[in-house]
Amino acid sequence: MVINTNITAQVSANNLTTSQNMLSKSLARLSSGSKIVNPSDDAAGLAVASRLDAQIGRIHAAKNNVSNAISFTQAQDGYLKKIAKAFDRMSELSILAQDVTKSDADRALYSNEFTQLAAYVTSASGKDFNGVPLFSPTALDVTIDSEGTSFSMTGVDLSVAAYTDAMGSDLTTVANAVTALTNVKAAINQLSVDRSSIGAYQTRMNFTLEQLNVSAENMSAASSRIRDVDVAEESTEYAKAQILVQSGTAMLAQANTMPQSVLRLLQNQ
Repeated sequence: MVINTNITAQVSANNLTTSQNMLSKSLARLSSGSKIVNPSDDAAGLAVASRLDAQIGRIHAAKNNVSNAISFTQAQDGYLKKIAKAFDRMSELSILAQDVTKSDADRALYSNEFTQLAAYVTSASGKDFNGVPLFSPTALDVTIDSEGTSFSMTGVDLSVAAYTDAMGSDLTTVANAVTALTNVKAAINQLSVDRSSIGAYQTRMNFTLEQLNVSAENMSAASSRIRDVDVAEESTEYAKAQILVQSGTAMLAQANTMPQSVLRLLQNQ
C-alpha cells in the first residue's frame, strides 16, 4: 500500500477524461448535425466534402446559366411567333395585290399595310434581352456543367437576305407583288428554320438542366454521407458515453477512498 501515488485513481481519472471527451464529441455532433465538427475528426473526409460542396455550388451556377439561356430562347421565339404572323399577312397581301380587278390605287393601300408590317419586323430585330441582342449573327456560348464546358448556340440573324428582301418589297404594281410574294415565302422558310433551331436548343438545354439537377442531387448525397451525422447511431454513442462518464465518476470516487485503508492499518498499530 502507498499514499503518495494512487495509481488506481489516476487510471480512473484517465478513463473518465476519455469518456468525457467522447460525450463532448457526441454532444457537438448531435447539436450541429455534422459528423465532422473539427478537421481532426476526419481530415481526408473534410477535404473530399469541401471539394464536393464547391462542385455542387458550380453545378447550381451552371443551372442558372442554362435556365437563363432557355429564357433567352423563349424570348426569341416569342418575337418570332409574331413575326411569323406578320409574314403570313404580308403573303396574303401579296396575293391580294395581284388581283387584276384591283387598281394601282388599291394596291397602294395593300402596299401601305405591307410596309407597316415590314417596319414591325425591322423594329423587332433590334430587341434585346438584358442588354444582349436577341437577333444577331453572333453565336452565344452556354455553360452547361461545373467544369465550364459550353456549347455554341448560333444566333438568329434577321438581317440576312431572306428577311431583308421581303421587308424591302412593295405591292405598288402586279410585278412588284409577284416579287414580294417570292421574297416573303423565302422569309417564311428561313423563319421556320430559325424557329426549328431555337426549339432544338431548348430541347438540349432542358435535358442539360435535368442532368444538372440529378448531378447536384448525387453530389449532395455523397457530401452528406461524409459530413452529416447519423443521429440514431450517434445517439447510441452518446448514451454509451454518458453511462461511462457516470460510472467513471463513481469509480474515481471509490478509487480516491482506497488510501483510507492505510489509516485503518495505522490505527490498529
